[in-house]
Amino acid sequence: MKQITILIADDETEIAELIALHLTKEGYRPIVASDGQEAMQVIQTHAIDLAILDIMMPKLDGYEVTRQIREQHNMPIIFLSAKTSDLDKISGLVMGADDYMTKPFNPMELVARVNAQLRRSIQLNQHAAASKSVLQAGGLVIYPDQRSVSLYGETIELTPKEFDILYLLASHPKKVYSAENIFQQVWGEAYYEGGNTVMVHIRTLRKKLGEDKNKNKFIKTVWGVGYTFNG
Repeated sequence: MKQITILIADDETEIAELIALHLTKEGYRPIVASDGQEAMQVIQTHAIDLAILDIMMPKLDGYEVTRQIREQHNMPIIFLSAKTSDLDKISGLVMGADDYMTKPFNPMELVARVNAQLRRSIQLNQHAAASKSVLQAGGLVIYPDQRSVSLYGETIELTPKEFDILYLLASHPKKVYSAENIFQQVWGEAYYEGGNTVMVHIRTLRKKLGEDKNKNKFIKTVWGVGYTFNG
């Protein structure tokens, strides 16, 4: 079986080495980078299965590394940051991260979140392999294999989480999903404080789909219940 390789990018050496130690005990292969530029070099030369990124890194910060990763890869990304505000967390998730942990943190909790993200990633890949059909509705086309979306022939750039939410809803049109349902299925974790996270992702997804300009409303809010795909 292929050993899972995890990138740890953090300019605080003690923290990076501590994370690497716990991941090694879990059976993973950690690779440590001390700045964002080195992190991108690792990604270009190794098959990385998950990335743990500090936001405030020299040369390239975690946001920029995430932006570059998302141009080519769908690997899970977990942000580490000393910033604790809800706005910082939401900004990180909207940028394309899959999870966000604030410093100081419990290394065992981080390992648990790594395990959860990897399980979700494997499940999504298995689901995509089993379901190859392209989804279409009112000018919107969703390509599961390529994890891409087009609207009236124009490619729409979505983050992995935005794609997962859209694909979940579009795969079951007319079915109503609560924010809790969406969080559990897309993030692969128990619902704790994901309400605002889901709401922010739905809002940015609607904006990218041009729902403020087009008559088609692909994602419909069922007040007091949740969201449904209106296709």
